[in-house]
Amino acid sequence: MTKKIIVLGNGGREHAICFALSRSPQKPEIWNIATSINPGIKSLGVHIELVKSLEDFESIKIVAKKIEATLIIPGPEAPLAQGISDFCSELEIPCFGPTKKCAQLESSKSWTRNILRNNGVADACPDYLVSTELDDEQRKEFFEKRKGQIVVKADGLLGGKGVIVAGDHFETFEEADAFAQKSIEKFGRVVLEEKLIGIEFSLLSVVDGKTVLDFRACQDHKRVGESDTGPQTGGMGVISDETGSLPFLTPNDLELAHDITVRSMKAVEKETGETFIGIMYGGFIATSKGVQLIEYNVRFGDPEALNILSTLETDFVDICEAACEKDLQRIAQIECTPTATVQKYLCAPGYPDAPEKGVSIDFPETWNRDHAEVFFAGVAEKEGQLISTGGRVLGIVGFGKNLTEANMYCEKMIAKIKSDLFHRSDIGTETLTNERKKTMQSLRAEF
Repeated sequence: MTKKIIVLGNGGREHAICFALSRSPQKPEIWNIATSINPGIKSLGVHIELVKSLEDFESIKIVAKKIEATLIIPGPEAPLAQGISDFCSELEIPCFGPTKKCAQLESSKSWTRNILRNNGVADACPDYLVSTELDDEQRKEFFEKRKGQIVVKADGLLGGKGVIVAGDHFETFEEADAFAQKSIEKFGRVVLEEKLIGIEFSLLSVVDGKTVLDFRACQDHKRVGESDTGPQTGGMGVISDETGSLPFLTPNDLELAHDITVRSMKAVEKETGETFIGIMYGGFIATSKGVQLIEYNVRFGDPEALNILSTLETDFVDICEAACEKDLQRIAQIECTPTATVQKYLCAPGYPDAPEKGVSIDFPETWNRDHAEVFFAGVAEKEGQLISTGGRVLGIVGFGKNLTEANMYCEKMIAKIKSDLFHRSDIGTETLTNERKKTMQSLRAEF
């Protein structure tokens, strides 16, 4: 019987998920439930059903029942935070994603810090304070004790804009506390953490309560401008080297990050009584004292999914089904093509503050897919013309025997696209990579 798989969402991440499913030797029938049509997803021959909201579970139910869906894969975080996995359980349809309780790992920073502290993972986390009072002297004491070097995190989902960092977003306590009070007014809490010094990286893992399998390690570039300048974004691009790691990481760094995820997975189950199924996406930082956990997300990252899923060799359908069946141990490890990847987002003018919509895009009909792949994010088709609909528009992934070659192919593909979109050309360059290697070498020498 043909497997019928529903993917929720219509961005670059969801295009990458559909791409990975389309390469499965099992040839599943793929359905996309979305709020708008993604031309890239459509080009894969995916069936598309439009809904007003991905949190409209009743509309999702109608489609799932109609097609007799065998699996549902949520792309973004909001449906997971609202309990789509629990809803799928009621329908007796497997869902590749955690329950509402387990999804608090992303939706509540305070919940995450508290359960990790209470279940033996405090050593991997920064010092922190959870505050619930609008007028709280503890916040000022926390700020002053650390000489202002703190991070303030809203205790809820704000679309990637829920964190401010000393030196980047604020200098004074008053500035930091204004953001803290807004979080308390909206979510009832705010989290203050010590600012960690080091180099950040992402390690996404698929888990089933017993087994943790890691995808290739990646590094996102959040700043909009060259040399990591300008405001934070949803992510301007991602790199991963030919080993599936990063030039500034050691095997021990990845082992430590893996161990943190194993312990965190167990902590979630101990706290909730429910097994975490799906993606645990760890945002880590390598410091002079070892690897520390910045935060977890409970779904594929965007842009990380573009690098990970475009190089995936293990059958993605097998991975999802094994996790849902709590039988990941049958998959020895996740295999990826041994190539370096450099991904860059082409963005609309004005991104991230006021991205321009309707920017025309002239796209080549063919290109060498051994060298590059393209994923559509904020794109629509109007009267035969591709146009921008969001801030991040096209995700270009270059492949190569090393980062230099992968960057070259990424830039060559970008040059074929005629548009007023912009990107960060420095992502994946030797200059930026060497800077991070030197920073990490200096930090390790301190310890």
